Amino acid sequence: METQLLVDALSRIVHVGTAITLVGGTIFMRAVLLPSAKELPDAEHDKLRTAVMTRWKKFVHGGIALFLISGFYNYMRLIPQHKGDGLYHGLIGTKMLLALAVFFIASALIGRSKSFEPMRQQRAKWLTILILLSAVIVVISGFVKVRGGKPKTVEPAVQASPAE
Repeated sequence: METQLLVDALSRIVHVGTAITLVGGTIFMRAVLLPSAKELPDAEHDKLRTAVMTRWKKFVHGGIALFLISGFYNYMRLIPQHKGDGLYHGLIGTKMLLALAVFFIASALIGRSKSFEPMRQQRAKWLTILILLSAVIVVISGFVKVRGGKPKTVEPAVQASPAE
């Protein structure tokens, strides 16, 4: 039992820590790095962008892997506690779909595919979308966490009718 508790705690810490790192990094890029880099001459701006994306790519790819592993583990551990809880599964399903969209956009922004060059040319817009989607995921996660399991319904006791 202690080992299970340790693994559960570690998985949760990895999941939340990854979110802090990637969402915080995205906010930093959108709010600080992009506006500051705009002031650089084009050649220096391109050099900085290449250096940042080369390093950031490792965080994004590693973070996606950690999210998938820890998220799947956390979900599988909680399924028994939420059997028949439609709201929980609906919210977690929504969170998962939004996370896949976040993974796609983040990957497109750090990638080199010519197909996604138009997205990279509008980096500020797509980083803002990433931040908003991430905020919705955090809200869903927070609500599901504090809500707990499905509220128990209490069946009224059946009273025996008096014998006639």
